[in-house]
Amino acid sequence: MQVTPENIKKALSENLRGIESHQRMMPLNRKLKAVAGDTSRLKPSSVLLLLFEEDHELYICLIKRPVTMKHHAGQVAFPGGRIDPGETPVETALRETNEEIGIPSEKIEVLGSLSELFVDVSGFLIQPFVGWLTEKPVFTINKAEVEKILLFPLLQYKDQLEETELETVSGRLMVPCFHFEGEIIWGATAMILAEFFDAMED
Repeated sequence: MQVTPENIKKALSENLRGIESHQRMMPLNRKLKAVAGDTSRLKPSSVLLLLFEEDHELYICLIKRPVTMKHHAGQVAFPGGRIDPGETPVETALRETNEEIGIPSEKIEVLGSLSELFVDVSGFLIQPFVGWLTEKPVFTINKAEVEKILLFPLLQYKDQLEETELETVSGRLMVPCFHFEGEIIWGATAMILAEFFDAMED
């Protein structure tokens, strides 16, 4: 599929595979659906897959969280966070993107959303959105929340699935992942990426 904002919009409205995509990148012994007993620990949140094109490559802006963070410390993630009272999920994704990496919402065209994802180990219930920038952004990093930015070349990595052994909150596990610039992209971030890749295949 040719990568244009219009084609991405169409793919997001027609080709989402949800759990089918998420399962490809899911660590062992995790569940993908919240059940009645999870209600009290749910943390509704949203993230933004922020895209731009340069030299015929589609890039997505990933962040590495500092090791000082309470949840998912040191992991590669998308800009985003918990939904504040009175906010819509898309407002949260745009606000957090501005707060974490300095991209104002007026520069972002929101193309649509991916399937909601439940993260069993932390209770986050994530709504991912996809945003488009017309040019490579100039970042302002919030060091309290972002250690560094990774510009991940999507088209190069869509078939680069690997496995690695990691120490996780559930113990040592073999996890599906992408290796990029010395970092391991796994867990919820990899699961969300998998659904975006699958949607763009058709």
